[in-house]
Amino acid sequence: MIRLHHVPWSRSFRVLWLLTEMGIEPELIRYRIGDREMRSPEMLALSPAGRVPALEIDGITLFESSAILHYLCETRPEHGFGRAPGDPERVRFLELLSFAETMASLIEQLNLNHIFLRPPAKPSPVVIKLNTARLRATLAALDRMVAGDYLLEGGFSAADTMMGFNLFAAPYYVKLDPWPGLQAYWQRLEARPGFQKAAATEGPQDFYDRAFYPVPEG
Repeated sequence: MIRLHHVPWSRSFRVLWLLTEMGIEPELIRYRIGDREMRSPEMLALSPAGRVPALEIDGITLFESSAILHYLCETRPEHGFGRAPGDPERVRFLELLSFAETMASLIEQLNLNHIFLRPPAKPSPVVIKLNTARLRATLAALDRMVAGDYLLEGGFSAADTMMGFNLFAAPYYVKLDPWPGLQAYWQRLEARPGFQKAAATEGPQDFYDRAFYPVPEG
């Protein structure tokens, strides 16, 4: 039994995407952000902070997308989506898994300020400007990291599913126009059959209600 506790088009998409690339179709337990079920004792037993993803697999439960992807790569090495100890790309692979979370934390902060705050609360233009600038800097760094078609010269890996999800979300806050190579990389990821199948499972995203969120005046 493989069961993924999942919010569509959230960071748990990384796990769904990699599983799909591996030819694995998990049972999906779907939630929406803010669902009470995510704070239930049953969910907290799977993910202590009540967050997705949580993956039940191989008789254990894992949470945190980076840890889950790392586990999937190490327990299913035949797919070639990880980099084992001793592989010359191992260090960069591990760096990319963590760097993806650095970028994702900035996207999360922008989500909070642009989308989750409701009147009378007001987003801080200064905080939004700062986090947008920091997100832009991580995108510029990522543009320099692309090696060939993917992030690693050895080919597609879990690092691409980690970072690829960020490239789905980041353009709502920072336009990718300055980095045509990064845009081409994202287009290659979107064209993968595994991505397309996982995206079809998700359906249309309904989290962002506009194409772009500019930095507010003030």
